Amino acid sequence: MGAPSALPLLLLFASCWAPGGANLSQDGYWQEQNLELGTLAPLEEAVGSTVWSSPDMLASQDSQPWTSDETVVAGGTVVLKCQVKDHEDSSLQWSNPAQQTLYFGEKRALRDNRIQLVRSTPHELSISISNVALADEGEYTCSIFTMPVRTAKSLVTVLGIPQKPIITGYKSSLREKDTTTLNCQSSGSKPAAQLTWRKGDQELHGEPTRIQEDPNGKTFTVSSSVTFQVTREDDGADIVCSVNHESLKGADRSTAQRIEVLYTPTAKIRPDPPHPREGQKLLLHCEGRGNPAPQQYLWEKEGSVPPLRMTQESALIFPFLNKSDSGTYGCTATSNMGSYKAYYTLNVNDPSPVPSSSSTYHAIIGGIVAFIVFLLLILLIFLGHYLIRHKGTYLTHEAKGSDDAPDADTAIINAEGGQSGGDDKKEYFI
Repeated sequence: MGAPSALPLLLLFASCWAPGGANLSQDGYWQEQNLELGTLAPLEEAVGSTVWSSPDMLASQDSQPWTSDETVVAGGTVVLKCQVKDHEDSSLQWSNPAQQTLYFGEKRALRDNRIQLVRSTPHELSISISNVALADEGEYTCSIFTMPVRTAKSLVTVLGIPQKPIITGYKSSLREKDTTTLNCQSSGSKPAAQLTWRKGDQELHGEPTRIQEDPNGKTFTVSSSVTFQVTREDDGADIVCSVNHESLKGADRSTAQRIEVLYTPTAKIRPDPPHPREGQKLLLHCEGRGNPAPQQYLWEKEGSVPPLRMTQESALIFPFLNKSDSGTYGCTATSNMGSYKAYYTLNVNDPSPVPSSSSTYHAIIGGIVAFIVFLLLILLIFLGHYLIRHKGTYLTHEAKGSDDAPDADTAIINAEGGQSGGDDKKEYFI
């Protein structure tokens, strides 16, 4: 006989063999009656060596279906796949955690349009569930109706997506060196998410994330707070709270709170042009910075009474510089957070202004040209001396070799007055 007919005898033998008067429960587990906690032992552990020694039982392992556990984000789609090697002319079936049949083979059993058939063959039954909700989480069962019925479980885990975090605690502008505390909260995560803080690119070390279960009993609300002291550099900075969760798959989900910091002004004086000379027009710009920005500028010159100028404009103008304008000038920038004074020393008689790059270039070119002219002059002087000496020597030699040459005291002889028989006029240079 096959394995099904031998199974009752095996169960009867096992019940007689069970130690301590143990009884076989309906779900196939041994229950020790004399144990206070009611220890359970699986039936296959008790009779496995006897049952699976049968060739028919070994062959029936091919009829055992198998599945896999799945994780899906709420609102997504999950595919449940069940396979079997030997179907024994039977069909596969999928059931939900409430043991409601979803599909029996290719036949729909539950009217839920979210559940669709993906593939149905004698060896495989795959279905999909779209728009998955947290209520869909649980253990799904794949069954094959052989003798006995065999099942496989697939645990579907639904991840709850955390909501965009909310930052509270910031009410109004902060003053420099104030200490502030911000709070961040996010609901709907499953499992519980983690919160982190940062200021710009700088990480802020907040308190550990606090976890509280939501009223639905499935998701969680997480919260965190951070406390820090502000500086003037924090004016306009974004304090960011980010939520980290596996359902986001690396996507950023964060909220930023921009803060405003009030601080006393600073100032510096910038001359235009940078190197003023006598006779030029000069503007001294008092560049103030603060929050709020300076509303008033007071210009003073050391040794002069009263102040030069009090205005909302930040520039002091000199239409035409002269020596009397030399001195030390001060600019006081004032806001409702305080004031700051900057100084600048003006020296109109500065004899060594910083040369510009163009004047330096022209000086170099002028030097080169002067050097070339100097060389040409030297060359012309030497060439002139050479030609004079060479020509005098040549004429002296000509005079000595001619019978008609004049004596040494004669510079020019006119042929018409002193020589006969010729119309030529000859000149001699000694």
